[in-house]
Amino acid sequence: MPSEVPPRCLSVVVPMFNEAETLAEVLEKIFAQEMVGEVILVDDGSSDDTAKVAKEWEAKEPRIRFITHEVNQGKGAALRTGFQSATLPYVIVQDADLEYDPAEFEKVIAPLAQDRADVVYGSRYLKKDTRTVLRFWHTMGNRFLTLFSNMTSDLHVTDMETCYKGFRREVIQAISIEENRFGFEPEVTAKLAKMNLRVMETSVSYYPRSYDEGKKIGWKDGVRAIFCIVKYNLIDREATEWQRSGHE
Repeated sequence: MPSEVPPRCLSVVVPMFNEAETLAEVLEKIFAQEMVGEVILVDDGSSDDTAKVAKEWEAKEPRIRFITHEVNQGKGAALRTGFQSATLPYVIVQDADLEYDPAEFEKVIAPLAQDRADVVYGSRYLKKDTRTVLRFWHTMGNRFLTLFSNMTSDLHVTDMETCYKGFRREVIQAISIEENRFGFEPEVTAKLAKMNLRVMETSVSYYPRSYDEGKKIGWKDGVRAIFCIVKYNLIDREATEWQRSGHE
């Protein structure tokens, strides 16, 4: 079946911190997708060979741009850098591990390319015929944060914490991202909810890795997420660049 997304229209932002073991495989999967026009690799102060692997790929693949943070700042900071550097019509986040499959980019980006949405969330919890069985308490934590976010933003999504968020480039570049770590997810959701956008969801697969395999998010990030939900939905009323430019 022909793709519903034009070739080379997608900027993929890849935040990285000590991802040397999985980065090459992730990049192979990313570049197998015809819609990918540029990949922005942001190394957030890794102490392993992540930068070495990234530079090797940059030397052979002209669609890669490699950016380095000398000091680790967090995923939100890496995404902020990557989004600012994106140049193509659509933008998606791809973690440098193997939890999400780039073969599903099309599911997320197609509604944007068809002008049916401005933002698309790839949900791990929408109903599918088969699914990966996830850890109970991790899932309950995500669902609690999503519920709390929905209650305060009035934006009804099923997976606020998902990595796979696809944006029209002008939308994500209009948002001033303040959170440096995993608070990015509730922050951007709160700010999107204030922008009068067309938001859609689609189901995506998820292959969770354990903390032994390098998973970095912890309970402190959950506490921070609650703070961010309150702050950006209920306290912070500052207009976004999108609103100030007349898009309300």
